[in-house]
Amino acid sequence: MNNRFGWSRRVTAVAGGHRAVRVRTLSFALAALGTGAAVQAQSSVTIYGSLDQYLNYMRSSSGARIKSLSDGQFLRSRLGFRGIEDLGGGLSAKFQLEAGLGADTGTQADTSRSFDRQSWIGLAGAFGEVRVGRQNSAIFYRGDYIDHNARTLGSVVNTFGVPSRFDNDVAYISPRIGGVLFEAHYALGETGKVSSQAVYQAALEYQSGPFRVGYAGLRANPPAAAPIRTKVKYDNLYANYDYGAGKVYLVYIRSNNSAATAVSNNAATVLGNTGALMTGTVADVNRYYDIWQVSVDYNVSPQLRVGALWGTIKDTRDEDHGMTGAAIGAFYSLSKRTTLIAGWQMLDNEAKGGFRPAGSGAVSPNFATPFDVNGRRISGAQLGILHRF
Repeated sequence: MNNRFGWSRRVTAVAGGHRAVRVRTLSFALAALGTGAAVQAQSSVTIYGSLDQYLNYMRSSSGARIKSLSDGQFLRSRLGFRGIEDLGGGLSAKFQLEAGLGADTGTQADTSRSFDRQSWIGLAGAFGEVRVGRQNSAIFYRGDYIDHNARTLGSVVNTFGVPSRFDNDVAYISPRIGGVLFEAHYALGETGKVSSQAVYQAALEYQSGPFRVGYAGLRANPPAAAPIRTKVKYDNLYANYDYGAGKVYLVYIRSNNSAATAVSNNAATVLGNTGALMTGTVADVNRYYDIWQVSVDYNVSPQLRVGALWGTIKDTRDEDHGMTGAAIGAFYSLSKRTTLIAGWQMLDNEAKGGFRPAGSGAVSPNFATPFDVNGRRISGAQLGILHRF
């Protein structure tokens, strides 16, 4: 029902089959002097989110075990708002605010921020989109194209780590023309020189029928006076093919974005995955890794999808800091919004490899001593439920 100011509120279907509350804001008409012409402005705001909870069992070859209820096996719990206003002439204003949640405890994923996942505003038109603010990286956006579990728990690519989002980011996303889409980001370091600690990103993708192939990568600068001048690099080549009953995925990544902590030889990143910039003081930046992964899924029925993957992380210095991993998963849709998820994965660290399982959210608790991680085989099984709204 509309009131006299033109406000209305209704529930509508949105992309992906989810339902969301959409608020149609302040539609009004102004009588133009002497003409009686009307000017109408329309906008909408969508409230959306997800809740992802799972029972987790993990075992290290050291004998240590973890049993827990955790958040974010497949899709980190979150609450978000996105909106669009038609400005006329094919131009529109857009925004998105998104906050991560720890639904198992009812807490914010990041207590230092109100909207830790996304906070941007932009303009869109026939030219594409321009966005400014905190936003997902070009690499993160392509998670669905990497493997059967959208590069989450069990993915070897996710185990290595994915630069996911950055502050002060200026981005351009082109329209898809002839199957080709281009994307570019420049996240200002905002310290000293304009380029100091800046993060540059680019992506180029081609899609035609069942084929998709593309590249997404970044370069991150250290501070101007940093003692270690090596940049963080992350180059991601991916391809997938829809064979009708499912998809086949292949990805290759080369990166130096892995670092040691007191927990293990590979428990941290040189460039933060969620916004921390380079310090130029981490010597591990001089070690590069090659990551290969292949995955396939199959739609058993309209409700049930199964998938499997295998991958390897190769230490290019041949100093045994790599690992090999595999995973299987099953996804059963109870409805368009609610999915049951079961998974199993194994990662086998080389003698000095220190990788641990990672989900859409951080696996918490996780193995927390070098004895339980470095050089160990870690396996796990999960059973969870995901609800989108």
